[in-house]
Amino acid sequence: MSGYLETYGAGQEKRERRLKRVALVAAVVIVAGGAFYFLFRNYRETKQAERFFELLRAKNYTAAYALWGCTPATPCRDYVMARFMEDWGPESGHADLNALKITKVRGCSAGVIVEANFGGGVIENLWVDREHRQLGFAPFSVCNPRYVPPK
Repeated sequence: MSGYLETYGAGQEKRERRLKRVALVAAVVIVAGGAFYFLFRNYRETKQAERFFELLRAKNYTAAYALWGCTPATPCRDYVMARFMEDWGPESGHADLNALKITKVRGCSAGVIVEANFGGGVIENLWVDREHRQLGFAPFSVCNPRYVPPK
């Protein structure tokens, strides 16, 4: 006859092992999810900036201008196509896109600041809106600049 207490606690041991496995899996999922979030939270906005530079390389200035939320039919009041061509056209200081590198991407609450280095000390900060993914010049190089009173 087998012992009365041979299987005593076997269910408890299984429960503890199952609980440890569930806790380990939950910890791995949380860490992986956090890493995924921090690595890819600005992905769409960065790709939009890269798309803008690709359109400039292809000399498709009308499509690049449209990424700023402006079209030839409905131009932006303060940034007309002629001004856009002065800034980004073949005669501009940003015409050589071969040396272009995106050096920093800063995620802000409403958008992303993409720092583009054109070589030769020419750095441009672009703002990509999170909601509509429209481009513009970043007003600051950081997300929330502190007010510095004039001296």
